[in-house]
Amino acid sequence: METQLAELRRLAAGAENRRTETGIPRVAMVQGEIPEHMLAAVYEPMVNLILTGSKTMTVGDRTFEYDPATYFVMSVDLPAVGSVHASAEGKPYLAVSLTLHPPVVADLVADLPPSVCAGLDNSGFSVAPVTEELLDAWVRMLRLMDRPDEVAVLAPAYEREILFRVLQGPLGWMLRDIASPDTAISRVGVAINWIRQNFSKPLRVETLAEMAALSDSAFHRHFKAVTALSPIQYQKRIRLLHARSRLLAGEGNATSVALGVGYESPNQFSREYARHFGLPPSKDVALLRGAG
Repeated sequence: METQLAELRRLAAGAENRRTETGIPRVAMVQGEIPEHMLAAVYEPMVNLILTGSKTMTVGDRTFEYDPATYFVMSVDLPAVGSVHASAEGKPYLAVSLTLHPPVVADLVADLPPSVCAGLDNSGFSVAPVTEELLDAWVRMLRLMDRPDEVAVLAPAYEREILFRVLQGPLGWMLRDIASPDTAISRVGVAINWIRQNFSKPLRVETLAEMAALSDSAFHRHFKAVTALSPIQYQKRIRLLHARSRLLAGEGNATSVALGVGYESPNQFSREYARHFGLPPSKDVALLRGAG
């Protein structure tokens, strides 16, 4: 696997310390020290492969660490906090990711026999050991960065191969659940999409449960299992992340931003902001702006 990783590192060497597009649909890369506020974000469904260094990802009360021996799968949009670390030799963090596109996943799953493996839980994110077959597929995908004329023809095939290798592994059930409307992940995903689009509106768990076609208790249980957060906690994280982005962009003061993201009390907003990000809004934004 070291030979494959070495080639992947060479191919991704042009990545910057932010999301860097590759010219291949849904494939991106990143390298170096990433600003902390960029790692506290809503992460979209993806397969993430680290090539150098390591990363810690925390969602709710669950934390995972992964490195070049493992890969990470996230099957729903989740507010998470990450931290990246250089390798033991001091080489900068380097990673590539493939954003999951449900129609592509569903089309692939439809061509495969029914899964014989059930997931151990309903979590929407987890880590698994990397395989040579998965790395091989990634090598072919990233080689297309040097062959842009071949992207339109070959990238879809390599994307299917990457997804196929994930489907073969211990996290394959996550992809199958994305493709099936009757799974906990898919049903919770309906509610997650509503919250993300309507985060400033009052949230009624009963309404979300009805959207997901679940009883109130079953919905709450599945939502917590998938996201490691309650629906209210999920909405709160989304509101705080939007508020931070607006403050950094200079789109108002703490009071106006708090009201704009759905808080009725600016004081409550400031308390919850400080609890989540470690500093009150004004100090946090000043620190981030001063850092870069």
